[in-house]
Amino acid sequence: MVAWCVGDAGAPPLQASDPDILDWCEAHGFSLVTNNRASIPVHLRNHLAAGRHLPGIFVLNPSMKTGELLEELNVIWAASEAEEYTDQIRYLPIA
Repeated sequence: MVAWCVGDAGAPPLQASDPDILDWCEAHGFSLVTNNRASIPVHLRNHLAAGRHLPGIFVLNPSMKTGELLEELNVIWAASEAEEYTDQIRYLPIA
């Protein structure tokens, strides 16, 4: 599993717009893990309406601790195929 953060070298800059982040994820084959519950669903709908695609979006539960998040993402990564999440938003934890 490889993770990049917004603001990392080669990733979108810290002030990147949500649509730019979705474009980057699509171009580089990365799923998005975010705590943005408000605008990301709207931007995903617009992205898909434009004929674009995305490997998937995972929205954090604000009560999850870092260790729980990492465990959840590791289970998802190990126990599923990437295509299962294409063009979808999943809210963590999934179970």
